[in-house]
Amino acid sequence: MLLDSDEVSYMKGEKRLQAGIDKKPEKKVEPKKIIYRTFDPEDLVHMNRTFELEGYEDFDKGYSYSINFYDFEVFMGDWMVVIINPVQKTKRIIVNDSEALQEYYKVHKKEIWCGYNSRNYDTFILKSILVGLNPKKVNDMIIVHGMSGWQISEEFRDIPLYNFDISTKIQGLKQLEAFMGNNIKETSVPFDIERPLTKAEVKETIKYCMHDVEQTIEVFRRRKAEYDAQMDLISTFDLPLRNVSSTQAQLTAKILGCERVHDRNDEFDLQIVPILKIKKYKAILDWFKNPANYNYKNSLEEEICGVPHVFGWGGIHGCPEKPLHIKGRLFHVDVTSYYPSIMIEYDFLTRNCKDKKKFKQIYDKRVELKRAGKKKEQAPYKIILNSTYGICKDKYSSAYDPRQANNVCINGQLMLLDLLEHLEGYADIIQSNTDGIILQVADNDNAEKKMREICQEWIDRTKMGLGFDEISEIWQGDVNNYIFRFTSGKLERKGAYVKELDELDNDLPIVNEAIVKYLTEDILPRETIENCNQLIKFQKIVKVSSSYLYGWHNNEFLSDKTFRVFASKNKSDGYIGKCKSEGATIEKFANTPEHCFIENDDVRSADVPATLDKNWYIDLAEKRIVEKFGIDLNSDSLFDF
Repeated sequence: MLLDSDEVSYMKGEKRLQAGIDKKPEKKVEPKKIIYRTFDPEDLVHMNRTFELEGYEDFDKGYSYSINFYDFEVFMGDWMVVIINPVQKTKRIIVNDSEALQEYYKVHKKEIWCGYNSRNYDTFILKSILVGLNPKKVNDMIIVHGMSGWQISEEFRDIPLYNFDISTKIQGLKQLEAFMGNNIKETSVPFDIERPLTKAEVKETIKYCMHDVEQTIEVFRRRKAEYDAQMDLISTFDLPLRNVSSTQAQLTAKILGCERVHDRNDEFDLQIVPILKIKKYKAILDWFKNPANYNYKNSLEEEICGVPHVFGWGGIHGCPEKPLHIKGRLFHVDVTSYYPSIMIEYDFLTRNCKDKKKFKQIYDKRVELKRAGKKKEQAPYKIILNSTYGICKDKYSSAYDPRQANNVCINGQLMLLDLLEHLEGYADIIQSNTDGIILQVADNDNAEKKMREICQEWIDRTKMGLGFDEISEIWQGDVNNYIFRFTSGKLERKGAYVKELDELDNDLPIVNEAIVKYLTEDILPRETIENCNQLIKFQKIVKVSSSYLYGWHNNEFLSDKTFRVFASKNKSDGYIGKCKSEGATIEKFANTPEHCFIENDDVRSADVPATLDKNWYIDLAEKRIVEKFGIDLNSDSLFDF
């Protein structure tokens, strides 16, 4: 719903809204009533400065378009933007100068603009200033009232902006800054201040804003593959540059030429593929055919090949109830491009796609490039293939076709069930998941040959492809937490406790490292942890969500929202908590020490201080090994059942 003409005039400061017209937020807690004030321009700080930059050599080559990294800060009377262009080696700071912003936009509007959560916020602040709306009111419409920027003004659609949003879906920029080990201190200038900022406050906010733009560039560097993939999609499929602002899901629907069809009302009109040979486990097939089970919350638990399995509307999962550690002749049997293959072979592609041959052409091209070892060139085709199932389930997508998505998912499970049934007695099942199986055969060539013969018959009958990766050893807590070692020596790690962390997901890395080294190298957690002197490896990152008002530590309320926490030997240090209001119950952050200290400065090169309690991390690693992998660390054997 767009704002009407009276509301737009109100946003521009030309008139007041009549009583009853102002929109109320759809939140249970009524926000503080805001009285918008205007100030004499003479009372405001103005700035329009350009600086030349050094460095950023990694932006010298490989960029077809210049990129403007930007971030806005908005107050009652003031706004400011920092724009860093590492391709052109310039930095622009504009404060309360709409004409300067207009001029910059006109010069750079055909370039790419990149921000963190800019798709939902900064884009609309920029456009509001360009069309003469009050940016503070637009800010509050978005943040306080939860409106989409597109609901605010039709004029926004008339301003082209090639915006690429580098944000993740679940983490704020400050969290990623914390993971990277950088300074995460917030500005001391409150954003709800109801007077013009002083020069000192403007200076501090510029520094804060500049830091966020610099950190956005750091995130971009670490997620550049996302940008490259987006640009590859645009280039490969000859799309206009404006599509850089779209999500990959939106681009997929556009490339496939999808047109929305409303109200087919056949979501559970399921079609079971005719090639199945399921006899022993026919009850699972019957369960999917029963209309009483046509509810996405329903699932079926059955023992298949002696292993508990769960079937449902999201995929198949199965593994032994107890953790295990196995060496032997093991195989990861993976269905090649499973869901796209099902869509093509059994005509389960979204019916909203007007040219189904195009999807097959994309599939064939990806296979051709993969066989040729052209990893970069195949990337855009892989994105299309891997995104298509998801957009079939997305009710906001033009590809939305839940019946076809259900057909893909259910038949995918049933075909794997078919394979499991035929393998029973010839292989032990270690785990089953959406598109593959991990199994063990007897340690002889005949057993492996029989397993491969069964799989080949399944391949011939289903027209699916299978890949075989040989594994020498596996440690498994459950279907979502395991490590296996390929015969090449390479490790595959999955699950929160054992996955390999990177700079944008760097939470308690020393604990993961200690667990993996114990499982795969028989090095005790104590040895790994006590020998580490890098403070960043001990960090635990916590964030005060929008449901809470303050952080709390050592009897003080904390104005920052993101914290880097470390276990402390000092018993006078308390736990870190959060509260919804002053006087409310203090809730301890989960998985944090009872005694801790906070370090929100840069820790990238910091050594471990004497106050760090390494025993807390040792205890946590050992606890996770026991709880998730069932290992008695006091036993001579790693796995003692």
